[in-house]
Amino acid sequence: MSFWKIAWRNLQQRALASTLTAFSMALGVALMILVLVIHGVVVNQLTNDAQGYHVIVGGGKGSKFEVVLSTVFHLGTPLYPVSYSYYEKFVDGGEYAPYTEAAIPICLGDSYEANDGTRLRVVATTPDMFSKISYAADKQYEFAEGENFQRENYYEAVLGSVAAYKTGLGVGDKFRPAHGISSDQGDHDKFTVVGVLAPTGTANDRAMFINMEGFYLQEGHALSAKTAVQRPVVLGSKVASGSGLNVGDKLPSKAEGEARSSVLAVLGPTGTSNDQLVFAPSEGYELPKTATSTTEKPLPLAADGTKPLPRAQREVTSILVLCKSPFYAGEIDRQINKGIDRTVQVVAPRGVVAQLADGFLAPMRMILLVLTIMIVVVAGISILVSIYNSMSERSHDIAVMRALGAKRSAVMLIVLFESVLLALLGGIAGMLLGHGILAVASPIVERYTGVMVAPWQTSPEEWLLVPGLLVFAALVGFLPALTAYRTDVAKTLSGGR
Repeated sequence: MSFWKIAWRNLQQRALASTLTAFSMALGVALMILVLVIHGVVVNQLTNDAQGYHVIVGGGKGSKFEVVLSTVFHLGTPLYPVSYSYYEKFVDGGEYAPYTEAAIPICLGDSYEANDGTRLRVVATTPDMFSKISYAADKQYEFAEGENFQRENYYEAVLGSVAAYKTGLGVGDKFRPAHGISSDQGDHDKFTVVGVLAPTGTANDRAMFINMEGFYLQEGHALSAKTAVQRPVVLGSKVASGSGLNVGDKLPSKAEGEARSSVLAVLGPTGTSNDQLVFAPSEGYELPKTATSTTEKPLPLAADGTKPLPRAQREVTSILVLCKSPFYAGEIDRQINKGIDRTVQVVAPRGVVAQLADGFLAPMRMILLVLTIMIVVVAGISILVSIYNSMSERSHDIAVMRALGAKRSAVMLIVLFESVLLALLGGIAGMLLGHGILAVASPIVERYTGVMVAPWQTSPEEWLLVPGLLVFAALVGFLPALTAYRTDVAKTLSGGR
């Protein structure tokens, strides 16, 4: 009879103790599997959310992490907005249009309460969001129901898959976005759902997308006519010294209550007439109609004749920019982030996500793995205790085997094989248990969060788990095996049993 068969028979004779010991090992392994898989899912989720475009152009007053969290993951408070004229630099022959494949404006500030009480972010954008950019490694957006909204239909909306489930809304239903992202601050006009996205496994599954043109026409979303033409200015050195104005100060107004421009910077002395001038961005001021460019693309007129909000009264929260090549993304970054305009910034979302994963998720993963390894160690100790405690009961059997000619090494190997068998059975059961839990939970998780879990997908660490367990079991089983090896045959048999 082989050593494995003898070890298996011995385990069967202690079925209850062996089962409980293997089960404790299985729990530790299952927890380790859950940690490895969930960490991989979270990292993939973050990475997928940041794909489909190269850079985000957002407000300059804030960190790049805030830009990514609010724009990509629909979390937190939106930063200082960007002028609509700046968005137009990326389209229709604008300054950065030669570098740009697609530029998608994003407007935030509204929300909607789902049936479970959670607040979903309402994102205003254009139809290009779902037709010109992709998600998760060049996967195109698809519609589970309906179709994309049209630019000329101001009050149409598209829902993410999770948002549709949580709100119970479908194609043809209407809803009123609420002003504000944390609580209701008055309802807006109704928007009609014309499409529901197929699951993407990104944060967009939890968002509700509305036509940007309709968003602008809601109360609280448009700049006043006076505010729209006021922009930061740069003062010549003599103007600054003569007026006493400095960076951050407001220029005096001609009429009470009129919005005033603020000083963005003061030039050093140049010895030219520029020292006596005030410089302002041309796009920030209304020019006479005779001076208006004739090549400016007209804004879309609504199908029902509703007039769009004028350009001067528009702002966007951020811009998703898909470049014609990664090289152009670097060029846009250089020109904007290295320029003198500090009202905007360019952020590469993939780099930010990588920093989040390395700086936050990786340490958390390590902590959880250490905890699960401790659980496995405790389970290994239980194997040691179980086998060691059985040695006193089996000492007579071991002595008989030795008397019948069994070598010390053979007896020692049988005990080691018992330890390895317990660890192997517990490890296999733990892997099946861990992936089984994920298989049961994955549809529920996807429905409520949009996070896609591949329950039976394994990681490289898992393939190292079983060999590691076998080595660990051999170490744990060495003490009871050594006890069996040292069994005194004459003394044990003379005591009788």
